[in-house]
Amino acid sequence: MKYYSLNHNSKSTLFHDAVIRGLAPDRGLYFPEKIPQLPKSFFDDIENMSIPEMAYKVIKPYVGNQILKEKLIEIVSETLDFNFPIIEITENIAALELFQGPTLAFKDVGARFMARSLGYLNKDSNENITVLVATSGDTGGAVANGFLGVKGVNVVILYPKGKISDIQEKQLTTLGQNITALEVDGVFDDCQEMVKTAFLDASLSNVNLTSANSINVARWLPQMFYYFIAYRALKNKNKRLVFSVPSGNFGNICAGIMGQQMGLPIDHFIASTNVNDSVPRYLDTGTYDPQPTIPTLSNAMDVGNPSNFIRIQKIFNNDVVKMKKVLSGFRFTDQETKKALKEIYDLKNYVADPHGAVGYLGLKQYLAERKESHYGIFLETAHPVKFLDTVKNTLKIEVDIPERLKDTLSKNKVSIPIKDYSDLKAFLLN
Repeated sequence: MKYYSLNHNSKSTLFHDAVIRGLAPDRGLYFPEKIPQLPKSFFDDIENMSIPEMAYKVIKPYVGNQILKEKLIEIVSETLDFNFPIIEITENIAALELFQGPTLAFKDVGARFMARSLGYLNKDSNENITVLVATSGDTGGAVANGFLGVKGVNVVILYPKGKISDIQEKQLTTLGQNITALEVDGVFDDCQEMVKTAFLDASLSNVNLTSANSINVARWLPQMFYYFIAYRALKNKNKRLVFSVPSGNFGNICAGIMGQQMGLPIDHFIASTNVNDSVPRYLDTGTYDPQPTIPTLSNAMDVGNPSNFIRIQKIFNNDVVKMKKVLSGFRFTDQETKKALKEIYDLKNYVADPHGAVGYLGLKQYLAERKESHYGIFLETAHPVKFLDTVKNTLKIEVDIPERLKDTLSKNKVSIPIKDYSDLKAFLLN
């Protein structure tokens, strides 16, 4: 499998180079030259495969021979060594919990797969790699945990000051070792722009940078696994499956659409956003008009200009009519999010997080006239404890802190404040 730049001004490359570079030399995102098709027999037999076996067959065409079969199976097995429960909320709506991993967030899957892949691909090199990543919440902690102690890899995480939860901040600022956190005086889009600028800065050519954001194919593509895992569990329902994805940088939903393009029987996707609604507005108007980021309760979705949307546009060849047959978009306010948290709790005594609540609202709106023939899944992307104040104040309940978080919360935050790209560049050069 070869990958080409969506800016079309760089040479195609293999998985190894796409992962290590992160971004193409022309600043474009890498995209596979073709989307492989899985045979009908794969889906006929999917419930009889183990989850690692199924995931290996999904990701193998994208990796090619760049990672040996035994090693790739090992990487996939280690990536997916936790559960993905499906919790029924109503007769035709369920939550898919993606937060059972080590950092209690859906980003664990992509981060673990990328860390293990990059460690393997770089094992024979004498050069250190610097993984540069921007986070709007959960990416930082997942990447930090995934790469902690990986030989030959240093991780630098940029996060917006005061715009992620206390627990999210602790998860990326307390690990030490090969992990450094940079606290940016700005919003997530500022962090993301700094990362992209660094990749194209010729004066940083000796730093050997790569990205662990979902712009990197090794972080982005493994997110397909969620949708295959859910289909495997729900296949016997014999209903048309709809996925509502709380969407920020649009890597997760884009990976799901890639799975559908490979043959996965998903009927429709819903991009559920907060008031940072560039994509829902595009689906309404046909005009892509990113706006400055607005802070919300669902902070991981506070992205004004989502990087991965260009990949979704490529899948549909920039045809918004084709896109709308597969993808709908809805936006919701913080007030609506709080009401949804209460509604979900009243329905099933289930404690969702603000992002999952937004996903629930989008699903509920889409299914309003499709109840009989469809079954909807909204993604619970983070443990509610990560948004403790919002959940406690809204539901008037106590939320137990998982044991694996208590040690993290007892540690002191260590971060380096920066204001702009010149500060980032100075840090990387030194």
